[in-house]
Amino acid sequence: MKPINELILGDTLNTLQQIDSDYFDLGITSPPYNKKHNSGALIKKVEYDTYDDNLPEDVYQNHQIEVLNEIYRTIKPGGSFFYNHKCRWVDGNMIHPILWLHKTQWMIKQEIVWNRKITGNLRGWRFWQADERIYWLYKPNHSKIGKELVPKHASMTAIWTIMPENNNPHPAPFPIDIPTRIIYSIFDDDKDKIVLDPYCGSGTVVVAANLFQCRWCGIDISQNYLDMAKNRLENSDDYIEKYQNEIDKHIVKGITYQERKRRKQEKLKKLEE
Repeated sequence: MKPINELILGDTLNTLQQIDSDYFDLGITSPPYNKKHNSGALIKKVEYDTYDDNLPEDVYQNHQIEVLNEIYRTIKPGGSFFYNHKCRWVDGNMIHPILWLHKTQWMIKQEIVWNRKITGNLRGWRFWQADERIYWLYKPNHSKIGKELVPKHASMTAIWTIMPENNNPHPAPFPIDIPTRIIYSIFDDDKDKIVLDPYCGSGTVVVAANLFQCRWCGIDISQNYLDMAKNRLENSDDYIEKYQNEIDKHIVKGITYQERKRRKQEKLKKLEE
């Protein structure tokens, strides 16, 4: 199966198993975090309409490994997958996403800290957790390092200070700024690409891909959320301002490495003359 600009209703793992190998150029997602119905004064309760986010932790992690390995199979060699998750605490013990990421086929290229810049509480058992993680996972081809980023993208730091998405009926959306930053940095101005979101939700990733005139595929188990995604796709222009604001951040201040190298070569050439 080679889906193009499709919102697919179905279980993520089962659907991925039907998709051709080495097909997508890039993937971006944020899966359910297995919050186990935790809620209280400091923790917002997340309730999905068709999914119970309450699995035994070993079952959850093993399922994530299976999904991530299927995504690895469907991504082209040299392609990337950006995986948003967070550190959680269960019975006082911290559970870090790196625990299961190391058990997948992916190379972990970078850990990005998403500073959500949310208002802190005045009470708690730990310092206020305003951060989540975004893992840049890489499927090697000829090089384990991969393609060099264009300077205007490489100048972005690995700490992303971006406010959460608030005006969205989905229980756990992330802001369009994140996939916009990722797609622009990885593809630059190349539009002949296909982007996957295997936990599509309300369609933030596919809307961003659509704004870049890329092709896309979104998978979700909820028809309600796919309807939200379809509506947002039809109204993609509503996000043009946020899209443009992110694009405007990608600038080079000062002289790039390539320019310094060129000037050095010109100087040496003149000395030789």
